[in-house]
Amino acid sequence: MLAEHLELSQTTVSLVLNNSPSARSIPQETRDRVIEAARRLNYRPNYFARSLRQSRSMSVGVLAPDLSEGYFTRVMSGVVQELTLARYFYFTACHDWKKEMIEQYPRLLVERAVDGFLLLNTPADQIDVPVPVVAISSHSAAQNVTNIVLDHHSAVEKALRHLYELGHRRIAFIRGPRVIPDSEYRWESIQQVAKEMGLRIDPAHITRIDTSGWSMKTGYHPMAPEIGYKPMQALLEKSRDFTAVFCFNDIAAIGAIRALKDAGLSVPKDVSVVGFDDILSAAYYSPSLTTVRQPLFEMGQRGAQVLLDRIANRDKEYPSEIVMEPEFLVRESTGPAPARTA
Repeated sequence: MLAEHLELSQTTVSLVLNNSPSARSIPQETRDRVIEAARRLNYRPNYFARSLRQSRSMSVGVLAPDLSEGYFTRVMSGVVQELTLARYFYFTACHDWKKEMIEQYPRLLVERAVDGFLLLNTPADQIDVPVPVVAISSHSAAQNVTNIVLDHHSAVEKALRHLYELGHRRIAFIRGPRVIPDSEYRWESIQQVAKEMGLRIDPAHITRIDTSGWSMKTGYHPMAPEIGYKPMQALLEKSRDFTAVFCFNDIAAIGAIRALKDAGLSVPKDVSVVGFDDILSAAYYSPSLTTVRQPLFEMGQRGAQVLLDRIANRDKEYPSEIVMEPEFLVRESTGPAPARTA
């Protein structure tokens, strides 16, 4: 037995190997000894016995619209790291924004005895389950939900202040789709910050990502640059009297830049473009994207940590909301506003 080999108590060894919060009280040297011995002896804990002893399945359900490159890839990186460290298995279900799937998947996963749910950009109000729920970017008021959210006011202020200081006063906006919980919260922040800065938002300079065409059959994917290309085309047909565009996310910004170039406009010489999220490809696109960086990896990491803590401490009180701070990254897609032309 590992405990006998190390001349330690079974409790000490168990706390270290199970990555229990109580293990923090154990000296680091002792923890290192336990982990090294477990590795050297190829020790494998009996997860089935442990789950029976703890009345847990050692698994959680993760619900997301999709897992394509962008927002979800970065968030899941943080989630997977924490769940792996805690030796938790996870079931991932993609609902593709279908209401019936958002309602059905939680029931199916509860039948598989998951200990809790982690929701990525998924409306938590539609989910009623008897286990802890942590929602990332959901903004849910449900009693059983802990929300991990971004400070949208700070994020918007950083972006609009950057454009304002570059001389931009006529700014266009590509709003997020209605199905995404963050969309309305970010738009409210945009309106509030613009008012505080004395910026007028022209209705002719507002367009929105349309979700009606999202379909696996049509190939119009919610994380394809087309979500920004088509709205920008529509915006250009109405007006070209703007010098900057603030996009709902980086994928839309990439599509918008392509539409601007196809219309004979240069980025950032004629129009500056700001994205949102800082996806993996944002720094390597040409021009590289100026964007609001959501701490996506950290949000996934924090969400998983809170969920595991809630599973382990079911009677403990938790805040309904944990707010994460954004960062603003200036790259090549923004520049000084061009002089007004006739």
